This record gives sequence, C-alpha cells and structure tokens, in this order.
Amino acid sequence: MLAKRIIPCLDIKNGRTVKGVNFVNLIDAGDPVELAKQYAIEGADELVFLDISATLEGRATTLEMVLRVAEQVNIPFTVGGGISSVEDVDALLKHGADKISINSSAVKNPDLINELSNKFGSQCIVVAIDAKQIDNDWIVHLAGGTIPTEIRLFDWAKEVEKRGAGEILFTSMNHDGTKNGFANEALAKLSNIVNIPIIASGGAGTKQHFVDTFIEGKADAALAASVFHFGEIPIKVLKEELRNNNIEVRI
Repeated sequence: MLAKRIIPCLDIKNGRTVKGVNFVNLIDAGDPVELAKQYAIEGADELVFLDISATLEGRATTLEMVLRVAEQVNIPFTVGGGISSVEDVDALLKHGADKISINSSAVKNPDLINELSNKFGSQCIVVAIDAKQIDNDWIVHLAGGTIPTEIRLFDWAKEVEKRGAGEILFTSMNHDGTKNGFANEALAKLSNIVNIPIIASGGAGTKQHFVDTFIEGKADAALAASVFHFGEIPIKVLKEELRNNNIEVRI
C-alpha cells in the first residue's frame, strides 16, 4: 500500500502566504520561505506553492520566490499560478520546482495538458480543479474560483487523466477554509472514476478530518493550509494519529 501524503499549501499573494475562507477574506499567514523550511523539517511529504493572483493579474509565477523556497526544502515541491506554456514550465523546473500545477489554463486550452505531459512527463503535471457544489452538481471554476464554467467536475477529471495529467488536486470551494472536513463523497467518486492520485483540498480542521478523507474519501494525499500555518495541527502529531488509525504514512 502506498503511503498517504501530507501536503502543506502555501497560497502566495504579493510575496506573502495568505489564507481565506471560501476563497475570500484573505489574511496574512507568514513568510513563504520560512514556512516552507519549517514544513520540510517537520516531516511534510511535499509542498504546494500557489501564486493565487497570477492568473487574475495576467502574469507568470514569481520565479525568484520559487528559487528561494526550493533552496530551503528537500521534499517534492509543486508550483502553480499563471502557468500557460511549455516555456513557463521549463523556467519553473529550472528554478527548483519538481512538479507544476495548472488550472485555468488547462480548462481554456486542454491540449496544454497533452503538450506538457509529452514534454516533461506526466509525473510532474498536476491538474488542479476548483469546483463548487451547486444544486447537487459540482461545477468547475476558474481564476482562483472567481469564474464559473459549465464544466462538470467528474467529466473534467476523466478528461485530464486521458490527456496525461499525473495527479489531480481537487479543491472543494464549499469546504475551503471552513474547517468542517473535506468533501469526502466527491473525493471517493473521483477516486473511483480515475486511476491517478487524488489530492484532497479544502476543509481540514481536525486530525479526524484527515483520517476521514483517507478512509472515506479514498484520497491519496491531503493538502491543508491554515491548520499548519497557525500551528493548530503539528505534522508529526497528525502522522502519529494517522498511524494509530492504520493509515500508512512516512514518519
């Protein structure tokens, strides 16, 4: 059985780590370089760095910040935000990213997934999907959750797998920042319909929520932000709790 992964997420805006609720009301959560270094020491399995305003502001991810984070960590490091070309990915990988995450650009140009997967290998292509449950249907949203589409979550997940994505990072906009638990029903359905790893995102508030998303949601990894940024759940303590629930993790 593959070990389940715990992934802190650094949402970056104006060079700082920020955190909000349901994608709005952002507050400062610290220096991304210092946080990244701390998480690597504490036993995080991977890190995700998302330049959350890059797409909205029509610019690429900040390469200098990526390099500074990469210099501090010895664990896999995924970068996303404003990535829309082979050149963008090439630059990020050269600046220390191990994987890249695409979201809005993949929806607007699905061929980009094929192109990046063919060029760099599916193992480093993560497709992030922000979706909101509206009238019992999960609808994909773009540009940091600000633009609804007509695309359904499960249809899109199947398509991105077919096009060469190596992983899916699914964030439930309904659960994001609420600390009420992950969208386990949707996660379990995703795990059943695709054969690539699913990273659960949105809703972590307690250690039990992580246990539930691995058991009920069948997630391969769980991503969280504020519970780690503000010291509410130490990673070491979380992994011990997972172990106690017979969930395989690296300690």
